[in-house]
Amino acid sequence: MKKLSLIIITVNLIGLLIYFNYSISQKEQILKVGELVLLKLAPVDPRSLMQGDYMQLSYEISQNLILDSIPKRGYVVLRMDKNAVGHRIRYQPTRLPLNSGELLIEFTRPDNWNLNIGSESYFFEEGTGDRYEKAVYGGLKIDEKGNSLLVGLYDKDRKLIN
Repeated sequence: MKKLSLIIITVNLIGLLIYFNYSISQKEQILKVGELVLLKLAPVDPRSLMQGDYMQLSYEISQNLILDSIPKRGYVVLRMDKNAVGHRIRYQPTRLPLNSGELLIEFTRPDNWNLNIGSESYFFEEGTGDRYEKAVYGGLKIDEKGNSLLVGLYDKDRKLIN
């Protein structure tokens, strides 16, 4: 019985390691080939006493919505302007239809008040919060399937804040 438990634990650990490595490789692929899109930020509270210094992000594309008309899961369809700033075109439950020049970001709606695209927090080193107060855009890399990864915050001139 003890040998069986050891085998089960080992198999679970190996499965967990495979899952984590797969997840990491997906994120690296998004960073490598994803398209950079800047999304205008909406104001929110920038601190958490339990988690340290971080900025809770909210995007303009998820503001002023009639959430009853939006599915619980789906895609925000964006069109980028000449400055790589993404603007919401529509919401849809599936990847298609997608017109030329449009991009997708996958979203979930966990409740009747919020719409999440998976990049709602930005952690930064303690004591450096002042430099992020001027953030106007969140920079996300987006792949062709609508997966997104936050890569940084940008100022009004669309320059990465370091």
